[in-house]
Amino acid sequence: MNYKKYFNYLVSWLKEEVEKANMKGVIVGLSGGIDSSLVAVIAKKAFPNNSLGVILPINSMKNDKDDIKKLVSKFEIESIEINLKSTYDMLLSQIPLNDKLAIANIKPRLRMTTLYALAQEKKYLVLGTDNFSEMFLGYFTKYGDGGVDLLPIVQLTKYQVRQLSKELNIPESIISKVPTAGLWDGQSDEQELGFTYDDFDQYLKDKSKLSEKIINLIEKQHKITEHKRSPLPRPKKPEDIL
Repeated sequence: MNYKKYFNYLVSWLKEEVEKANMKGVIVGLSGGIDSSLVAVIAKKAFPNNSLGVILPINSMKNDKDDIKKLVSKFEIESIEINLKSTYDMLLSQIPLNDKLAIANIKPRLRMTTLYALAQEKKYLVLGTDNFSEMFLGYFTKYGDGGVDLLPIVQLTKYQVRQLSKELNIPESIISKVPTAGLWDGQSDEQELGFTYDDFDQYLKDKSKLSEKIINLIEKQHKITEHKRSPLPRPKKPEDIL
């Protein structure tokens, strides 16, 4: 794959989509992870003066903030920070929740709300950071990090995201970081899924080389998250059932 050529295509594609929407630029949440970093670099190239990275801490992001600082400095990305901890804590104090995932998913949904408020203010589109692997596996929060206008890297597997990031000289500390959705302390994508992104890449290439257990986990994950990728179910029109 010619990564440089694909990068240039994504830059042109972003420009076209924003123009079609009659908007001025793009906005992306910066987590300090490889996916959001890559999207931010693409955004900066497409809109040097009309792209914004937003840091949205709820829990401690010390290590992530160090990486974000490297990224925004190296690529001259305009960024702002909005701390959502008090908002998150206040919301939790008002809703009787016990389910760990229900509680955790409030975080990406608060971030989505914040990004859309800023985007509407500036006439920007919200960029998603889901790659092909995450989209296939449904590994994102519905109406959270899945609530976006455009998905620039959704055709790239995790491996391809890493390769393109290396091509663009994104800091190595970001490229080599353990993938995490940041839902709770110590959480990691691969631990939660029960298999690695390398396993998923192998599944796409030749799944016969994987154990039956891994194959079943991947296919089950895809099946149970189909609702995240499909249009909302709609009933028939009244005239169609009369």
